[in-house]
Amino acid sequence: FELKFFFNSGLNREGGREDIASKSVQEKIREILRGEGDRPYSDQDLVRLLRNQGIRIARRTVTKYRQAMGVLPSSKRKKFF
Repeated sequence: FELKFFFNSGLNREGGREDIASKSVQEKIREILRGEGDRPYSDQDLVRLLRNQGIRIARRTVTKYRQAMGVLPSSKRKKFF
């Protein structure tokens, strides 16, 4: 096993606070997506919502986490009536 297998990667938080684990960020993304209504959030929307919670993250990182969780892009999550 590679050494990185045994550790979670982390992200910096705004305001000089402690780092946050990538698993925690994925859980926050999952919570946000559970609460979305008829209009799904784009990856950029997720970045904005996470920044409001003090988590600095790039859109491509949100995309990577979303794909790792098996969540489809916003265009595929739209609910048609």
